[in-house]
Formats: sequence, C-alpha cells, structure tokens
Amino acid sequence: MPESLTPVKRRRPGSHPAAKGRETELGRTRRARRINRTLAAAFPDAHAELDFTNPLELLVATVLSAQTTDARVNQVTPELFARYTTAEAYATAEQADVEEIIRSAGFYRSKAKNLIGLGQKLVAEYGGEVPEKLEDLVTLPGVGRKTAHVVRGNAFGMPGLTVDTHFQRLVGRLMLTEETDPVKIEHAIAELIQRSEWTMFSHRIIFHGRRVCHARKPACGACPIAFDCPSFGAGPTEPGEAAALVTGEEREHILEMVEG
Repeated sequence: MPESLTPVKRRRPGSHPAAKGRETELGRTRRARRINRTLAAAFPDAHAELDFTNPLELLVATVLSAQTTDARVNQVTPELFARYTTAEAYATAEQADVEEIIRSAGFYRSKAKNLIGLGQKLVAEYGGEVPEKLEDLVTLPGVGRKTAHVVRGNAFGMPGLTVDTHFQRLVGRLMLTEETDPVKIEHAIAELIQRSEWTMFSHRIIFHGRRVCHARKPACGACPIAFDCPSFGAGPTEPGEAAALVTGEEREHILEMVEG
C-alpha cells in the first residue's frame, strides 16, 4: 500500500477536541484527510454500486436510485438496459412500458417520465450523448448535482463530491462541517479534501455509512476511524457487540484493522 494511504491512529477514541468545539481549521483539514487515508485502507475497492457499462446507463440508474437502494435499482436495470439502449430509445418509449419495468424501484410514474424526458433532451440538445459538463447535466429531467457528480466522477473520470444521504449524515457525525444544505456541504468538504480525491472520498464515506457507521446504531467499537470521530459512542463501543453490526464483504478486513 502506498505510504500516502497508510492509515494513522491518533488519540483515544472519543477524546477528539472536535467534540468540544476546540478544533482549528487546519486541524479539521488534517483530520479529514487522515479519515480519507484510513477509509482508503478499509475500503480499497470502494466504487459506485450501481451496475452500468456506459454513461447513459449510469445516468439512468442514478435517476432511478432516488428514494430507493442501489440493490433495488440493479434488479430492474438489466431489463431496462436491454430494451432501451440509446437516448433515442428512451425519447420514443411508451411511459406505461417504462413504468412496468421500473415499478419496484418506487415513484415509478415520475421516474418513467423523467427517463423519457431526459432521452428527449439528450436527442434534441446533445446529439443523443450524455454531456460531461455539470451545468448541462443538471438541466436534464430528474438530474440534480448529486446525480451529475455520480455520472461525471464514474463515467467520465471527473472529480466530484456526491452528497447523498449517507454522505450528508456521516460528514455531520464526523463534524467535518456544520452545513446541512447539500450544496453547502459539497463546497465545505471540497475545501478539506484534495480535488483528485473527491470521487473516491465520496465512495469511501458511502461505503462506510452502509457497512459500519449505520444511521441508527453505528458500530463505534469496531470502527477504523474511531480515533478521528468526535461522535464516538453514538453506538456500541464494546468491540464484540460493535463487530456484530459490521456488514459487507470487507467485514473481516475491517475487524482485522481495528484489532491490529
């Protein structure tokens, strides 16, 4: 592992000065980057968990992911992608047909309308191709900054911070920002994390939120970034009880990191 990604453990868990409002801006930046390095070691294969093979598929999948899980979206997209392979296909689709395929993803009527609308706009204004610019992407039906950053970061390799519910919850729990508006959160974290790391930092935070730092009961006693978390103690701190809460393919690796 490159030295720059080697995790650093500092302080006793729960004793971080950020918990008492005594963290400097420089200290916060250093802590944020240390958290990123530790999460890089914990989740070396962090990635977008939506299945896709091209920018259009990722765009569609991300639009469908609103108010549902990536796993659910991945259940409906194989049929959708097989039937609608181009922007033109979405532009001329029958809404009832799209609704039937994506019904289990929730809010299927509005999502079907958005998919047809974005297909029409892609054909009319972008030659049927998914645009790369943020300002263009956010004009598409059903596409906000979060979706745009997912597409830019994972389909086009352009750095971006994806402020979804997991990201918003974790940066708040980690006290990396006091902002609550997604756009303001994005800008605040962009000041802390190197631009080249924005996309991967998003993936790592989201992975951590899904596998360790759960909303209702975080696995504090089995958390690799406990040393840098001012909210340590929000969940079980006893290692055995906390370990039982850790999920995902990385579970054993994470527990080994914590025990070591």
